[in-house]
Amino acid sequence: MDTIVVGIDVSKDRLDVHIRPGGDAFAVPRDGEGIAALAARLAPLRPGLVGLEATGGFETVVAAGLASAGLPVVVVNPAQVRAFGRALGRRAKTDPIDAAVIAHFIEATGPVARPLPSEEAQLLADLVARRRQIVAMISAERQREKRAPARVRKSIARLLKALERELASLDGDIDTAVRGSPAWREAEDLLASVPGVGKVVARTLVAELPELGTLDRRQIAALAGLAPFTRQSGQWRGKSFIGGGRAAPRAALYIAAMVAARFNPTLKQFRDRLVQAGKPKIVAIVATARKLLTILNAILRDKTPWNPQNA
Repeated sequence: MDTIVVGIDVSKDRLDVHIRPGGDAFAVPRDGEGIAALAARLAPLRPGLVGLEATGGFETVVAAGLASAGLPVVVVNPAQVRAFGRALGRRAKTDPIDAAVIAHFIEATGPVARPLPSEEAQLLADLVARRRQIVAMISAERQREKRAPARVRKSIARLLKALERELASLDGDIDTAVRGSPAWREAEDLLASVPGVGKVVARTLVAELPELGTLDRRQIAALAGLAPFTRQSGQWRGKSFIGGGRAAPRAALYIAAMVAARFNPTLKQFRDRLVQAGKPKIVAIVATARKLLTILNAILRDKTPWNPQNA
């Protein structure tokens, strides 16, 4: 008997659903009642996977609602789904068609459904994401301040004060969230034991890369978008590159790698060795970030703080 898979296209107001291999298609509202009705309709089918795209936050409540009903939910990369659709020759684009392509993608690739974050973990992820947004706004306002006339600079100064107060408030909320959970507190302390990894980086990884410590080094590098992809055809060999994965943890690891390349003797030696071997500096830093991620993954896996002899 064929395994049943479900593809869901998420929009602001509704969910378009496609079931394979039967081909059933329908839509429900994207609200509490619609999600509950969808879960009740899918549960008797016992699907092997229910897939939906990451759509800037609209998918979160849907994924949580279906997972809480015991359905195996996986959130997939929309870029991969679009590429899959183009490979199938799907030129037209409507929500029902997108749902069908997602279902076909799930059936063909069989992604692994992982447990979704708990409500507390999701809150921490939201706080960390909001902190990142506030920092970006502060940076943008400071750039505007440099070339603004005097009257406008006063407005910018007032806004900067408000943003800095909000940043301090968010830092307090994040600290309370992390320190209120023994598991998160232990994870933060273990990650921050590595020279170059501060509290912000540690909390970003705890919030947005919860798989850290549970996967092998290749899997965690791919999840963070730090795994190199080889380009080769016949005798031609192109440069390897990184891509995909989760942007926020990757950015945090990149920053941590730049700091560690200066102040962590082990990683500084690693980075300097690559540069001396002729690697471009940007390549050396990316490799340092990947090595740092491998170290952090092992630290959480083994529940042991930083030890340079084990790096």
